[in-house]
Amino acid sequence: MIYYVSAGSCRDGSGTKENPFQTISQAAAAARPGDEVIVSPGIYREYVNPAFGGTDEDHRIIYRSEIPYAAIITGAEPVKNWVPYEDDVWMARIPNGIFGDYNPYTTVIQGDWYNAVAPAHTGEVYLNGRSLYEASSLEEVKHPSIYKSSWDPDFTIYKWYSEQDADHTVIYANFHGSLPNEENVEINVRRNCFYPDQIGRGYITLSGFTVKQAATTWAPPTAYQEGMVGPHWSKGWIIEDCDISHSKCSGISLGKYLQPENENKWTTWLYKDGTQTERDAICQALREGWTKENIGSHTVRRCNIHDCGQTGIVGHLGGVFSVIEDNHIHHINNKQNLAGAEIGGIKMHAAIDVIIRRNHFHHCTRGLWLDWQAQGTRVTQNLFHDNVPPKGTVFADELALAEDIFVEVSHGPTLIDNNLLLSDCSARISTQGIAFVHNLVAGSFTWVGDGTDNGGHRLPTPRYTPYHVPHSTEIAGFMTFLHGDARFYNNIFVQKDIREDLVAYAKDSGLFESCKYQFICGTKPYDGYPSAETYFAKFTPETAVSHYGKDIYYEHLPVYTGGNVYFNGALPCDTEENYRKDTDHKITLSLTAENGKYMLETNLYDYLPKFETPFVSTETLGEAFEPEQKFESPDGSPIIFKYDYFGKERELMPLAGPFSCGFSSVTVFD
Repeated sequence: MIYYVSAGSCRDGSGTKENPFQTISQAAAAARPGDEVIVSPGIYREYVNPAFGGTDEDHRIIYRSEIPYAAIITGAEPVKNWVPYEDDVWMARIPNGIFGDYNPYTTVIQGDWYNAVAPAHTGEVYLNGRSLYEASSLEEVKHPSIYKSSWDPDFTIYKWYSEQDADHTVIYANFHGSLPNEENVEINVRRNCFYPDQIGRGYITLSGFTVKQAATTWAPPTAYQEGMVGPHWSKGWIIEDCDISHSKCSGISLGKYLQPENENKWTTWLYKDGTQTERDAICQALREGWTKENIGSHTVRRCNIHDCGQTGIVGHLGGVFSVIEDNHIHHINNKQNLAGAEIGGIKMHAAIDVIIRRNHFHHCTRGLWLDWQAQGTRVTQNLFHDNVPPKGTVFADELALAEDIFVEVSHGPTLIDNNLLLSDCSARISTQGIAFVHNLVAGSFTWVGDGTDNGGHRLPTPRYTPYHVPHSTEIAGFMTFLHGDARFYNNIFVQKDIREDLVAYAKDSGLFESCKYQFICGTKPYDGYPSAETYFAKFTPETAVSHYGKDIYYEHLPVYTGGNVYFNGALPCDTEENYRKDTDHKITLSLTAENGKYMLETNLYDYLPKFETPFVSTETLGEAFEPEQKFESPDGSPIIFKYDYFGKERELMPLAGPFSCGFSSVTVFD
């Protein structure tokens, strides 16, 4: 059955084409498996809580905007009762009844791994679609100063502050000369926009909507992970062709259900640290039905995801076996008013057999963060750039100096192939069981061999994380990190000019001398790691028996290389094999945007050498050490790296890098 919705219809509509429902929520209460909901253009100021899900791929419930992006689901309400308060500051009194049982202006953002810059609430004030900055006092609203950690510091003087007065929320805002009753001024009212309040409502499609402005809460892996949009612990959702923006914390959640026993347990119960409570949460989820049959296998495709405070997409456990493809993910956490260890364009824990392909990540506080259990994860054919703060930014903390990809405390196999990694820091590698194949890398690798413990100084604090039976959620074991077990084949490394402000920050924070942050492009941070031949030769029947005191089971794992090319001072590691280093030519890389198209211009292919590069496949890469799993497809089939960034076929002796043939200018995102 097809139901119709139109914001301009009467309240007692029946859902027919001639007499449509007035709200999407009315349709969501009626729709059953196999039904479709067609929504006309309009603004729908409501929380859509689907009462039912589909039963399988052939019996979904589909919600479709009749015209792409024209049906707008928003968690905000307009405010037109502003009165002058003082100079450019205005005041509005909002009756608390509009918030129901969730007032965003009394709900403080908090939770595990959240580091508050200043007290923040889930509410927001928007001026013509842009969110203002929350102040800690009314005095700060009246006399605002620039917040230099923001990526857009000039706008930070637009501030708001709220307080409670009996049954009203009173909001003060400095609009700097704008007349708020004549402009489009809105405030967050609802916690979510399209998100079932119950688990298990699977096989829903959300297609073509604009979804924006929700008062979402902090979403760490050890808490109920909500988003403005999301499946809430179910299976088989499709979120496609949507514009998703201005969630206070996370835009889309593929994350964890509520476990009351483990809800932010670290920062509430206090006695167990976050690492242990996360292990507890994983094991509890397994006991309660976290399997491929019940959870995950979602698709997020062709969405424009932007201007969210914490993440564009977040997930722990619930996103397993999913595909995230062809999305534009940008301008995430640029306000820098939220801080902590759960921030990125995408931040996923346990991305088991997740494919992340053909996405465009830019202007995010890190593009992609894969944390714990990135087992069978493949990151392929993506464009990353400008995911490090712009020059002049004052870094709020160590995690604010970001990168394109961060892979943390995973045992792999994690495959990163055919990507353009163009930010100043390309990857933070606090992990093992990883492979870089046919990438163009312009930034540095940081935190190699570090960042896998809990930072103890007096006692050892290693983090033991799980690895799984291949292509399953079933846990095979737990282990800490030896580092290495890394593969680099047929990549091109082009050293960018090193920014002095990045080096200065790294030195001032003590992260430069420790080599946690370094800015030399290439595999150089793996100096001192053994080759496979050297590493495995140590293990004999004799050493296995008499290994005590020799540490052979605790040394770095080997590094495998071949076919890499280095330009502009980029450097190989000291065991590099079959590589080329060009010190004679200056390579230029220029990425420009015009009308939504991103063009890469380069002289690289005037000088890229042709030599005997390996034709890489699953067999070339071998097994990730700890899980003993090959770098293969989610269905267990082998991967042959036959196709390039554009899907074009490579020659038998392929060129290094993500492109199968040369060019001087090419469109890399459209």
